[in-house]
Amino acid sequence: MSDPIRILHVIGIMNRGGAETMVMNYYRNIDRSKVQFDFLVHRQERGAYDDEIEAMGGRIYRMCPIYPQNFSKYKKMLKVFFDEHPEYKILHSHMSELGCYAFIEAQKRGIKIKICHAHNAPCGFDSKTLMRNYFKIKIRPYVSHMFVCGQASGMWLFGEKNTSKFIQVNNAIDSLKYKNNPTYSNEVKEELGVTRNQLVVGHIGRFNTQKNHEFLIDIFSQVHKLNPDSVLVLVGNGILENRIKEKVKSLSLESNVLFLGTRDDINRVVQCFDVFLFPSLFEGLGIVLIEAQAAGVPCLTSKKVVAKEACITDILEYYPLNESPLNWAKKALELAARPKRNTTDEIINAGFDIKSNAQWLEEFYINEYNKNYKD
Repeated sequence: MSDPIRILHVIGIMNRGGAETMVMNYYRNIDRSKVQFDFLVHRQERGAYDDEIEAMGGRIYRMCPIYPQNFSKYKKMLKVFFDEHPEYKILHSHMSELGCYAFIEAQKRGIKIKICHAHNAPCGFDSKTLMRNYFKIKIRPYVSHMFVCGQASGMWLFGEKNTSKFIQVNNAIDSLKYKNNPTYSNEVKEELGVTRNQLVVGHIGRFNTQKNHEFLIDIFSQVHKLNPDSVLVLVGNGILENRIKEKVKSLSLESNVLFLGTRDDINRVVQCFDVFLFPSLFEGLGIVLIEAQAAGVPCLTSKKVVAKEACITDILEYYPLNESPLNWAKKALELAARPKRNTTDEIINAGFDIKSNAQWLEEFYINEYNKNYKD
């Protein structure tokens, strides 16, 4: 039996973020006797998924973070890495424009399959915008395949003129694992000390600017005024977590906001939500929206900011970010009053179940490898 084709995934760190979770969903469901995933990460510390990756036969290689002060060092490390690992013929980068240096080095080595995967659609202007715009233009000539989670993410990274080259790759999940389950809901509520009749508002996401936690807390403050028997459950961690905790304290909501940190049982936790709030400032798609819909939880997310491809059932609604926290709260309570239901068939029919998507990706890798490297 021949060895599997090894795919080098280029990514920041394998923690429980959206892109990382998507990669793991595919990794768990491909035939690893044919295709194996390895990871070029950019942190020295271990990620949340590292143990599972290694248990499935994946290899993890560590680089320095891609910060401007590290660019020279990073390029040297890449040269050494590719010198030592000529076996990689397919790169699949999830680092947006920051995959540029890896692609340039791969091109020098004659690597023909260089997949750049667009996971986000940043908007607005900040200190990183000029650098990001420079690298997203610089990377385009080196990309052989343009993967997108939605049109907006592809437009941002690859440009409008390349829309015909976009390859839609859904942020697929194991839909049966997330199927609406009242037993899980009651179990999780009991674990969290939440009564069965309390209203549970949920959010899953890193504590960073993109996820807009400040506004989320303002919304929940209004929800709590309208319904004092309510709690907010926050799943995730990040650099802004302490700041958000301080805001919660300033609003005297400590006993009504639960910080769960990162969890490896999202499929259970999401079951206890009565409504899922996701007021992000920008998103490529938001895999947690797919997970929440799969659990039958009504979702409220940012209009014109979160990709339209995220709406795969009628239980997700978009709402303008310029609306007041009070109006967001009223809308959230309206959605929370709706009963949860089984959406499994809708998830599968929309093309977001992992089984068929993993088979497609596996065949894509094999076909491209054979086309480019076999006589």
